[in-house]
Amino acid sequence: MRRPLLGPQPVSIVATLALGLVAAAGFGAARGAASETQPTAATAPAGGVATVSALDFARENRTVRQYCVRCHRTKAPSGGLSLEGFDLAHAARDAETAEKVIRKLQSGMMPARPARRPAREELTHLADTLAEQVDRLAGDAQSSSGRTFQRLNHAEYENAVYDLLGFEVDAAAFLPADTVSAGFDNIADAQGLSSSVLEGYLNAAAEVSRRALGERRVAPQETKYTVSRYESQWEQVEGAPYGTRGGLSTWHVFPADGDYRFTMAFFDAPIAFLYGYTTYHQEQVELSIDGERVALLDLDHWMDADNENLPTEPIFVRGGRRRVTAAFLTKNEGPVTDLLSPFEWSLADRTIGAAYGITTLPHLRDLAIAGPYGETGLSSAPARRAVFTCRPTTPAETRPCARSIVEGLAAKAYRRPLEARDLDGLMTFFEQGFLAGGFEEGVRAALEGVLASPHFLFRLERQAPGAPGQVDDTALASRLSFYLWASAPDEELLELARSGRLADTEVFAGQVDRLLASPKSSALARRFAGQWLRLQDLDAVHPNSLLFPDYDDQLAAAMRRETELFFEHVLRSGAAADELLTAEYSFVNERLARHYGLRGVVGDRFRRVSLASTERRGLLGHGSVLTSTSHADRTSPVLRGKWIMGVLLGSPPPPPPPDVPDLEATEEVAHGRRLTVRERMEMHRANPACASCHDVIDPLGLALETYDVTGARRIKDQGLLVDATGEMYDGRELRGVEQLRGALLDYRPAFLTNLTVNLMSYGLGRRIEAPDMPEVRRIARRAAARGDRLDAYVREVALSPSFRANDRVQGASAPPSEETRRRR
Repeated sequence: MRRPLLGPQPVSIVATLALGLVAAAGFGAARGAASETQPTAATAPAGGVATVSALDFARENRTVRQYCVRCHRTKAPSGGLSLEGFDLAHAARDAETAEKVIRKLQSGMMPARPARRPAREELTHLADTLAEQVDRLAGDAQSSSGRTFQRLNHAEYENAVYDLLGFEVDAAAFLPADTVSAGFDNIADAQGLSSSVLEGYLNAAAEVSRRALGERRVAPQETKYTVSRYESQWEQVEGAPYGTRGGLSTWHVFPADGDYRFTMAFFDAPIAFLYGYTTYHQEQVELSIDGERVALLDLDHWMDADNENLPTEPIFVRGGRRRVTAAFLTKNEGPVTDLLSPFEWSLADRTIGAAYGITTLPHLRDLAIAGPYGETGLSSAPARRAVFTCRPTTPAETRPCARSIVEGLAAKAYRRPLEARDLDGLMTFFEQGFLAGGFEEGVRAALEGVLASPHFLFRLERQAPGAPGQVDDTALASRLSFYLWASAPDEELLELARSGRLADTEVFAGQVDRLLASPKSSALARRFAGQWLRLQDLDAVHPNSLLFPDYDDQLAAAMRRETELFFEHVLRSGAAADELLTAEYSFVNERLARHYGLRGVVGDRFRRVSLASTERRGLLGHGSVLTSTSHADRTSPVLRGKWIMGVLLGSPPPPPPPDVPDLEATEEVAHGRRLTVRERMEMHRANPACASCHDVIDPLGLALETYDVTGARRIKDQGLLVDATGEMYDGRELRGVEQLRGALLDYRPAFLTNLTVNLMSYGLGRRIEAPDMPEVRRIARRAAARGDRLDAYVREVALSPSFRANDRVQGASAPPSEETRRRR
């Protein structure tokens, strides 16, 4: 009987791998202490920065004293910032304060009171003068942000496993949630190595190696897949065969050839019948595997909670990863009979317990897959073909064949040339597995060792020989591929690194262009843009089903996909970065087009549409942004205003004081009617403790009030006409989203600088701090010379000195950022 590779066995892989993972946590710190010279993120500025005259300093210092110090004085400083004694001539001595001032000036948020503001040109000149002085004197400044180590996050782990084995895995099933710092989940200072993370990596290595290669003898097990109540079941779901509606379609790994039993359960009403029982025709459920029907079952409308399961007879399935679908057969086309109206949401009363149901269709709740029973072995699968590149035919061929397999896997997984000790250690695992269960068991044990190795899970960066302060070529290759692809480098990039040619500037620039042109760079849209724009917040918002019965999971997925495709198009088309705010086009499918009120779009395929005749231009009109910055039952000018300030302009407002009442505590009803969001905001701002921040935040969000919680256009709120006007913090009048967009374009430098900061933070895997800002501005200037194209910003980050720098490594006691501490 085969013994598992994990657990208290004589042959223990866990102890060896755990020691390696723990040792990896101290890898960077140990090397950092031994290194002679650490580079700085902010190197000496390039030529072209003008020398500021003493007259300029005197004039700008007068501006600071006249307009800024009255609020930012030492006694009770506004925002905790004092500018008394601040001297532009010595601004680089306090770079952090200088950068705060530059950021606020660039975004127009300082001085706070429009009546006391100088001309905009004067403020712009002050910001430019201050930035020039900081850049000119920034030579030896050093960021406090560093990396003890950087490990693969969920997405990177999944991509790296797929590139290695051709096998898709859900990292969230094994690993704790990724920690977010500076808005991203790949920031090294937040990536601790706790016991739960260690255990997760070890369990993942064991499970992935088993699932990828299959198991000849495995005990029956059950896996259950659940359909979200927020997912509509009106129409065909993605992956399901044509002619079906609702249900679910998922990928399932069958561990071996054998018989499996499939059991379906349905939503039922609390009065002893199946939810949706009033349907006029007999419902049938089709079970298909890889698109081929394997069972067709009749549905009993009188199923209830005591008799709700619909099982199949045992069905033979070959092992491997296969598409499994359980869906209802489509019995009719066109509008579905409904007690109220044909809402998009097929389970629209779920927030009140689904007592009777608004719609009349049965709904699948979950699908359970159990087995195998009477396993018969293993069939060929892509992962097995990728791993078993040879087969021994005689005992003498066993170890040479195994060594060849293991060497190929490890060289690709470790993203660097393999050393003799690497291969010897992995062959030890093979020998142990071979003794326990033969050749395949030995290869599986070695693969498990590869997947749990620090050299696979961590990006352990070495210093380049003869180039103090720079990473070596193999580390540079990984930096570039994880930046642009969120995955491991391919063979061409690794070969250039092995040969030493990647250090050549022209060669490296060519690889940047090649990786950007690859379809795999769509990861920038999913990973970078998704996190920068906070699209993950969309998952946490579930609009009230009675107020918004046309919103469901499919619409939310379409909204997110729209923004990803839009960002990717701007990136690949060579468009300017500010087209993210101004583009008169977007990408929609029929479902999203119907929600936006756009005509002529049919089918699930996303296609480009013109928005020239609408106000829905650029990111401010995307449903993903508008919904993720709303509450379930109302819009939120505060969340929308904070999103604009923080995500677009890089100047988030401070957190509210602890004693300030929440907006939810404000009256909802007055004068015999429900108050609009604007009216409740005005009552909230009447509190002096709230007004100082809300006077800045609210007008930005109120300009978007013509969009409801789901991003649909509206003209009324609580029966009254929507008022989307307001006064922006710089004194200009805002009348809706068009003027808001124009105002943001007036602050392009703040938007473009913030874009650069986020790209740099994501690409380097660390927080960007005041000493980094001179290089941020140099990157922005080089991108501006190339037409401010979005791809130029992405490219210039990769070509910057910081991207090659062997970051000054911090000790284990380095303090995390304030944001990291709050999230923890």
